[in-house]
Amino acid sequence: MDEAFIQGTKKEKFHHQSVYTLRKMKTLNFLVIGKNEEILDTLKRIITNNEGWNAEITSDERVCEDFIRENHVDIVLLNSGLSEQFESNIKDFCRKIEKDVKVIDHYGGGNGLLKNEVYTLFPNLQP
Repeated sequence: MDEAFIQGTKKEKFHHQSVYTLRKMKTLNFLVIGKNEEILDTLKRIITNNEGWNAEITSDERVCEDFIRENHVDIVLLNSGLSEQFESNIKDFCRKIEKDVKVIDHYGGGNGLLKNEVYTLFPNLQP
């Protein structure tokens, strides 16, 4: 066989392994916003039970924009109890900020639904 072909094949295999490794190592940082502290605690536990997923929770709508500006946030997860006006404002803020912040409206459905919502936004992370 041609040497260039062999090198290309090795490089291609290395590339695929690297992509696989990066996919598995990607950290997702969530900001979970809602009004029910018990639900927020449950969501944090569900999120952090997934390897590479981190979560901060808040019920204080006033701190959200500053938190997103000052921290690396991949996903804002909106939960129950928030006003429509706040939800609209935070979605607009996330669209306009110079970071790639995704927003998920999550009002229940368990771990399976949450994973599906996340993998819809980040299909390359799907196992």
